[in-house]
Amino acid sequence: MKVFPLLLLSVLITSGCATTQSPTGRGQTLLFSSQEMSQLGDASFSQIKQQEKVSQDKAVNAYVNCVANRITAALPDQGLPWEVVIFESEQVNAFALPGGHIGVYTGLLNVAVNQDQLATVIGHEVAHVLANHSNEQVSRAKLTGAGMQLADIALGAGGIADKDLYMAALGLGVQVGYILPYGRNQESEADIIGVELMAKAGFDPAQSVELWKNMSKAGGEQGPELLSTHPSHGQRIAQLQAKAQPLYLMSKSSVKNTCQRAK
Repeated sequence: MKVFPLLLLSVLITSGCATTQSPTGRGQTLLFSSQEMSQLGDASFSQIKQQEKVSQDKAVNAYVNCVANRITAALPDQGLPWEVVIFESEQVNAFALPGGHIGVYTGLLNVAVNQDQLATVIGHEVAHVLANHSNEQVSRAKLTGAGMQLADIALGAGGIADKDLYMAALGLGVQVGYILPYGRNQESEADIIGVELMAKAGFDPAQSVELWKNMSKAGGEQGPELLSTHPSHGQRIAQLQAKAQPLYLMSKSSVKNTCQRAK
């Protein structure tokens, strides 16, 4: 019964490198197709939903979905609908995965205190997917030898220990306790794309500065996990939001659905 997965695995093993450019013009080497990355994202998100407690709070779900849906509606390629799941956890974090998946932890809502600040985070995470950063991560793992295991897991032939490696390569270090982190270039790129994306969706990019301040205050000196992997400082974020402000002014009048924060 493993013949079909093994055939797919052979495709992953023998597929050539695709050299392309990110949305900001940075060179990328991608070893996996968009379909293969969607399979990886689908499998990982399914596993997370089994491991984490999914929030049943209707007000919180409506609020987060409202923000996320406006962000994804502003994407250049609409594609399939995005799945948004809120997890009951004190973690100040969120993530997005290939295949159209967004996860938000309720702890983030204590730091991202309004719709614009929440849109800053979701926009940043969706930008990682839009810029193929997950593909870069898994491709890097393959080039260093770990990718063979990752391909094995994605096709259903690996063990639980390998699944942790696979999830780590997708940037999900909070779930598995370790991470193959996005590089500084990737994080900076997600800042640029994410702030522009939120502005196009009608969210105020100026609030990205306030979010950064809130993040800096949260969790003492080290701050939350989301901040620890983020290279941009306040001045950098301020510069990005200033550039995105004209996009916000053009788009806000056409946005009718204000997302009401859950009380």
